[in-house]
Amino acid sequence: MAGTPAVSEQTSDVKSSPPAFVPFDFSRPPTIEGFNPPPRAKDETFKEKFMRKTKENPFVPIGCLGTAGALIYGLRAFNQGKTRQSQLLMRGRIFAQGFTVVAIIIGVFTTAVKPKQ
Repeated sequence: MAGTPAVSEQTSDVKSSPPAFVPFDFSRPPTIEGFNPPPRAKDETFKEKFMRKTKENPFVPIGCLGTAGALIYGLRAFNQGKTRQSQLLMRGRIFAQGFTVVAIIIGVFTTAVKPKQ
């Protein structure tokens, strides 16, 4: 008895049993009184989102296309040595970029002012 440690007999009799009350069911979201979560929006594809945003503010894509067109045409004119035409197209590109930025700002403002549905 002097050399052997005392081993409790209770450790071999204890069985691991699940608790009687589970405070949270992880398979379902919690229920909170007075809170109704909004319905989950369906996932949009890139094409659906692009079409929706284009319908909301059609001037942004028009401005982007104008900017890209002026840039490409201006670079082509610069490559061909038409410096005067290239300068005019670069100024047109700046105008198109400004138009696009103003369209974005107006779109953000109208979205913020529009009442929620």
